[in-house]
Amino acid sequence: METVSTNRSFDGTQGVYSHASAETGTDMTFAVYVPDHEKGAKLPVVWYLSGLTCTHANVMEKGEYRRAASELGLIIVAPDTSPRGEGVADDEAYDMGQGAGFYVDATEEPWAKHFRMRSYIETELPALIAKEFPVDMERQAIFGHSMGGHGALTIALRNPDRYKSVSAFSPIVSPLNCPWGEKALGGYICSDQAAWREYDACALIEDGARVADILVDQGTADNFLEEQLKPQLLAEACDKAGIKLSLNLREGYDHSYYFISTYMANHLRWHADRL
Repeated sequence: METVSTNRSFDGTQGVYSHASAETGTDMTFAVYVPDHEKGAKLPVVWYLSGLTCTHANVMEKGEYRRAASELGLIIVAPDTSPRGEGVADDEAYDMGQGAGFYVDATEEPWAKHFRMRSYIETELPALIAKEFPVDMERQAIFGHSMGGHGALTIALRNPDRYKSVSAFSPIVSPLNCPWGEKALGGYICSDQAAWREYDACALIEDGARVADILVDQGTADNFLEEQLKPQLLAEACDKAGIKLSLNLREGYDHSYYFISTYMANHLRWHADRL
């Protein structure tokens, strides 16, 4: 691991780091915020997964999480959204390729060689974080935005014993039922939609995956709400499965970090209560 930068903020250290990933076959960059703490202490860790076109920097620069994270004693890890660089497959569209990894392990060409974001987030990066930072890996939580909300929900549902809590801002709740998901999963995985179900939060719940509860904040002025996000599908799936869903429809808020930063502290407090 190499240190790209560190800055003091709210009695903690905001760092940016890079390493050579075996899963993606590329260098990967990620951000970690560590509050000041007693020597030898291990802190709970909250993973934040970003959305389409984003890098680690979007939430780091606009998410306004450091004050709350410091007060609550939470380490925040913000990975990139895809492999990047020369020789990595890409697409001219913003919703496919670099910046749009969808937190899946691709099986189709030209994506299969590098686009292994599921294994990177679930396995490789946690091992590195556990080695290099003062984290208590028995106390992990995960959340994200949009495509990253999809990632957080599906990763938590597939790994219920690992994450104590999961939440999302404006998540893609069912890639099986929206254009973003149909394009990405059809391209990365295959045309057989049965193979997509492990990457669809609603399908995972229908197939028996369970978590104790879920927090979702969704802006009512989000221009992706009706066509892409469809939170009502998650509400229906959770209701049938007996999962407690706190779905907050925030009047007048859009899909931007103005929205996310407004409710960021609420989410971190929610996670801290469960960690």
